[in-house]
Amino acid sequence: MSNRRRLITPPRGFGAPVSRRSVLRGASFGALGLAGGGLLSACGTEGASQSEASCESQDLSDSEKAVTWSNWPYYIDPTGQADATLGTFQESTGITVKYNNDVNDNAAFYGKVRNQLGACESTGRDMFTLTDWMAAKMIGLGWLQELDKANLPNLEANLLENLRSPSWDPERKYSVPWQSGLTGIAYNADEIGEVGSFEDLVTRPELKGRMTLLSEMHDTMLFMLLIIGADPVDFTDDEWGTALDKLEEVKDSGQVRQFTGNEYTQDLGQGNILACEAWSGDVLQLQLDNPAIKFVAPEEGLALWSDNSLVPNKATHKANAEKLMDYYYDPEVAAELAAYVNYICPVVGAQDAMTKIAPDLAENVLIFPDDTLLSNTYDFMGLSAEQEQQYQDDFARVIGA
Repeated sequence: MSNRRRLITPPRGFGAPVSRRSVLRGASFGALGLAGGGLLSACGTEGASQSEASCESQDLSDSEKAVTWSNWPYYIDPTGQADATLGTFQESTGITVKYNNDVNDNAAFYGKVRNQLGACESTGRDMFTLTDWMAAKMIGLGWLQELDKANLPNLEANLLENLRSPSWDPERKYSVPWQSGLTGIAYNADEIGEVGSFEDLVTRPELKGRMTLLSEMHDTMLFMLLIIGADPVDFTDDEWGTALDKLEEVKDSGQVRQFTGNEYTQDLGQGNILACEAWSGDVLQLQLDNPAIKFVAPEEGLALWSDNSLVPNKATHKANAEKLMDYYYDPEVAAELAAYVNYICPVVGAQDAMTKIAPDLAENVLIFPDDTLLSNTYDFMGLSAEQEQQYQDDFARVIGA
């Protein structure tokens, strides 16, 4: 494990109107109903598994030039403008895209579609965009169609190397990263010296009661696993138990003010806390108002996550959806999108394209991380439905949810 530490201070950029990760991802903890056995009664473990043999899909793309896509709000440049990315795609391909902002939360969206997918019925969608852990769950249940790589030449050529082989979809047979982000540490440099490691964050005396951790199990436990020397991509139940004990020790010490969703941005901005576990996109937005807010890649490493475009079973316009996915892997298109949403761009070549439209953003390592930064990132091991429920219940018990 590398002990390199990098202080990251992005320049001012365009700035998305609202941060998808900060506003919406933080809501997921409440939506999951994380109390006792409540996690996957909201998220669902009872959905029926399917397979290609048991749930066949018919593709009508040759005769029907349409795609219905569900994505998170404020996660694309304006969809109503003819010269924006989606308008250009429709004009150049003749494919009409019905774009829905109805993924407000991974678990809540799962609740919308689980009955249809479990019964091998259409969801009325050709594509939707979900976070790694939920994508992994749907792959495990057999609810997604395998993608045709022949329809994805831009993806094959331009996908960022660090995103090519997640543990839960190692060959990217079912998933295409839409946008990505980092989880690390944020702190207020006007109030405290650099907080350079996660161990520092959870033990430093002057941070007692003035720091927060995230209520997202995968984010927080990834760092707990790193602290105890385990690999977040490949760990045992015993290592999970040791990491959970470490978290319980930290909580019982009074170090943590609270476990939060996006509320940490308000507390950090207002000075109620001095440091926190944080999402990179949020910090970029906070710096627009307060450049003293810094983002640090902890010594232990960073969490690298993605929201992924997926084609569900019974989608009837799969090839059209693949054409849409591949369109956003054109570096020029990817740069235009990244200039608006300000997340990590997963497309090689987009950084060069960005120099033509927003040179300051082309140098922003929270949009275009360099190889040194990416070399010390981790994702979270793919879990079965049973593991997901057990681990979420364990986590909820410790943090008092």
